[in-house]
Amino acid sequence: MTMTELDIAASAELAARLIPEEELRPRSVDDVTRLPSFSEKLEECGRLTGTPYCESPLGLQNALVFRRLQQLVGIALLNPLWRERLHYFGIRDAPADMSEWERIPLSDKTVQRDMFMGPRAGMVVPLDRGGFEVVASGGTGDGMPLEIVYSLRELRDTYRIAGAFMGAYQLGRYLRGPAPRWLFTTLADYQMWSSGTMVGGVLSQVPGVNYIGAGPVSAPVLEHMFSYPGHKALMGITASIALLPELGAGLTPQARASFRVAMYGSGSLPQRKRDELQAFFPNVSILSYFAATQAECVGLQLDHASPALSAVPGLHLVEIVDEHGRAVAEGEEGELVVTRLHADEAPLLRLKLGDRMIRRPALDGPGLRTERFEFAGRTADVLHLNDSQYSATLAYAALRARLRSASGVDLDLAAHEVQFHNHREDRTLTLLAAVDDAEGTTAAVERALGASGTRRLFTQALPSSLSLFNDREANAVAIEQTGYEFRLVFVPPSSPQIERTTVGKTPLVRDRG
Repeated sequence: MTMTELDIAASAELAARLIPEEELRPRSVDDVTRLPSFSEKLEECGRLTGTPYCESPLGLQNALVFRRLQQLVGIALLNPLWRERLHYFGIRDAPADMSEWERIPLSDKTVQRDMFMGPRAGMVVPLDRGGFEVVASGGTGDGMPLEIVYSLRELRDTYRIAGAFMGAYQLGRYLRGPAPRWLFTTLADYQMWSSGTMVGGVLSQVPGVNYIGAGPVSAPVLEHMFSYPGHKALMGITASIALLPELGAGLTPQARASFRVAMYGSGSLPQRKRDELQAFFPNVSILSYFAATQAECVGLQLDHASPALSAVPGLHLVEIVDEHGRAVAEGEEGELVVTRLHADEAPLLRLKLGDRMIRRPALDGPGLRTERFEFAGRTADVLHLNDSQYSATLAYAALRARLRSASGVDLDLAAHEVQFHNHREDRTLTLLAAVDDAEGTTAAVERALGASGTRRLFTQALPSSLSLFNDREANAVAIEQTGYEFRLVFVPPSSPQIERTTVGKTPLVRDRG
């Protein structure tokens, strides 16, 4: 046996010791309610090895997580609806390896709705036993209600694990000043939303900080909060973080200097907004906090200089998969799929969150060891031009580069927001950009591009945004033959032409069918 094989065998043996056979496949709902929590297993692992679980070798982490996945499948098979779903795909027992795990079908919002709304038929432990929390999604794209159910006991475990992780590996390096230290969130208009309950639950468990769940704030409230002595971090949706310089116009220089961390929710923050934040708050670092309705903390940006997001070890299985549900290689882009590891009573296996991620090399110590990935856009960020599909994220990057080269206008620096409108019936694709001087920018770009310049801009940029499977179509002639008209439109900030969701998010693509 090689050393690696010995390590793998020893890790599997320890994982089997931590989750023994009698716990692996509970025989009844009552058995499930009596299972030791997975958080206890993580703590016991740390005690047995003398190393915090977050800093354990990746091989050991993977072994324990896989053992937990086997247990979750065993638990799910107790539920008639899950059993029918898994049996249909040939899953009748716990998977023997990750290849078998990847045969489990991916879940989506429809599956989540069927399992956990109405009769909530996907729950292993029935709702009438009590001890649960129902959480609603505030940002569903289809406008339909979406809920999920959590065991309060397991929810508290995950808050504690994620909060401790944030304190040790993320905020600790940025909130180094003298006490008191503050952590605010402006999330959630009402507390049933996942953003209000779940992210707030995590933030309230970060050690050594004072937590304030502020909700939406006005300029006077922000001024009051920032008058507190001590370093501050604030977490909000991307749009509210972008507004902070405007909201904070009345702040004193001392208050501005005390702001150390701006954390924005899932997605990306335009360069223009980053520059404004850093010009207004001289000491601020900007970090991403990636969460979703079914996952209170999917990934955290630990270093402001690197866009990579790190998973919280032991919280979720985070998979980046191809169209067949198989793991992509490092450096490749795929669909983000999450399985909550603390979910005995209401399991949801392999949920697609609607995001695209690039798999990055794992952090492998010294110290923290964990999986990493990088946001690449929403799954819905696709431009359909007849039968071809173009990545809107790549299309925007290519258009921005060509526009900057041709006119000197850099949308990342000039635009507050950008949004594609694809009118499929009219065959018109428009890129809207909200800028301070819409008329002046329009005139400057028209002078630089000339009469047919906008069309040329799009036809030259779009080929570089085709998927790997469509790259044979990647030429300007093919795009000309689509019969599409292309427009570049500059509008004032906060223009109603740019469509926003009810929670203030700006989707990159609005598709008109």
